Amino acid sequence: MPRSDALRFEPLLDLPADHEPDALWFAFVGEEVVLSEHGRVPTAAELGVEPTRTVPLGRLDGRLCVAVELPTTPTGLAAYGLRQLWGMLDEAQWTVAGRARQMLAWDADHRHCGRCGAATFVATGERSRTCSACAFASYPRLAPAIIVLVERADGAALLCHGVRFPRVSYSCLAGFVEPGESLEEAVHREVYEEAGITIADVRYVASQPWPFPGSLMVGFEARHADGELRLDPTEIVDGGWFHRHDLPPLPPYPSIARSLVDRWIARGATS
Repeated sequence: MPRSDALRFEPLLDLPADHEPDALWFAFVGEEVVLSEHGRVPTAAELGVEPTRTVPLGRLDGRLCVAVELPTTPTGLAAYGLRQLWGMLDEAQWTVAGRARQMLAWDADHRHCGRCGAATFVATGERSRTCSACAFASYPRLAPAIIVLVERADGAALLCHGVRFPRVSYSCLAGFVEPGESLEEAVHREVYEEAGITIADVRYVASQPWPFPGSLMVGFEARHADGELRLDPTEIVDGGWFHRHDLPPLPPYPSIARSLVDRWIARGATS
């Protein structure tokens, strides 16, 4: 949850015994989120379809939130990809929708034990599925990733269009953290591997849950130290150093990439 919204959400492990008609049901059909005709997260009554999977999430501003999997999109409602929901839902609800997607995927992927293959059951008192045969517990897992805005001495920022981007936009360099690697080491490695330059003054900025499919994106800023750009064509379609007065298409809100770019733009306005 973003820092400003951190106290708005309270995780829950079990559904309350009493029915709560105003509960928000974050419903998925495949990878898409179902919203009401007015673009709102629906209640159970608005869905009108029996879910095939249900996972309790928690309370957002005191309101119960439940993740559900549906066989089809209910009549009169519409389904959207999580990325499409930027700007349609507020940031807190978008984050809960991402949490819902990850919890449903984890619940589906761990119906059987990864160690012995026996059936698992939902444990009490913790977020895990436990093996009925060997007692091995499977917890939701996150893949940490770093994202970094690199600034050159003349104030230009390194922005790139990645091969996996769903739309034409230029963003900061990012990549997954490898086993045995610190976050800072991952920042240095990713920048060198993808851009061929070395950096200095790596500074942590913020983090953001990133449900594509189950990451935690950790944001940094850094200063260009040495080297000319040598972009990796397997990762980057195009990229370069950009000044604030001549920007390419930028990543959308409320991504952490856009937050890093906005911080850089703001520094130029005050310098």
